[in-house]
Amino acid sequence: MARALSGLVLAGGRSRRMGTDKALLVNNGESQLAMAFRLLEGVCEQVFVSARADQAQEPERARFPQIVDRYDDLGPVAGILSAMDTRPDDDWLVVACDLPNLSAETLRALIHARDEHAPMVAFRSSQNGLPEPLCALYGAGSEAILRRYVDDGIKCPRKMMINSDTTLVDQPEPDALDNMNSPEDLQRSQLEIAS
Repeated sequence: MARALSGLVLAGGRSRRMGTDKALLVNNGESQLAMAFRLLEGVCEQVFVSARADQAQEPERARFPQIVDRYDDLGPVAGILSAMDTRPDDDWLVVACDLPNLSAETLRALIHARDEHAPMVAFRSSQNGLPEPLCALYGAGSEAILRRYVDDGIKCPRKMMINSDTTLVDQPEPDALDNMNSPEDLQRSQLEIAS
C-alpha cells in the first residue's frame, strides 16, 4: 500500500534578511503562506503549516492546521523533523513559504518522481545543479538520515541531501523555485507587504 503524502509549508523562519515576515507577503491578493498551502492541498492528502511556538497564534498562521516546531535553532530542519515526529509513516512534500512562482505543475513533477526506495527527492537547481531542499519530498524513514546529520552538527538540509542518496529531477519551470530573501528580491517581484 502506498504511503500517505502529507504537505508541509515551512513558515517558521525569522525573516531576518527580508526584515518583514515572508509568510505574510501578499501575492495576487493572498499571503504567500495561503498560496503555498492551497497548492499543497491540491496534491496532498493533508497539509500543515510549520511554525515556531511564538508564531502559532499569529492570525494568518492560526487559520491553518499547524505543526509547532519541537526543536530550536535547527532552521528548516526543525519543521521537517517536527512533522516527521507527528506523522512518521507519511511521506512529506515540503515547501518554503517564500516561493512566489511555485505552481501545481512543479509540485506534480516532484510527486511524479516519488520513489518509495529513495529517502529524498528534490529538484536540481537550475542555477547550480545542487538539490533544492525547500521544495522536496522527504520519505518516511528519512528522519533517521536527518537526525544523523543533526547529531553531527550539520543543520543545512542541502548538505544533507548532497551527502545522501537523494533522487534529483529537473525543474519543469526554471524560475519556480526562485525565493524571496531580501528587500531587493521583494522590489524585483510583484509581491507586497501586508498592510
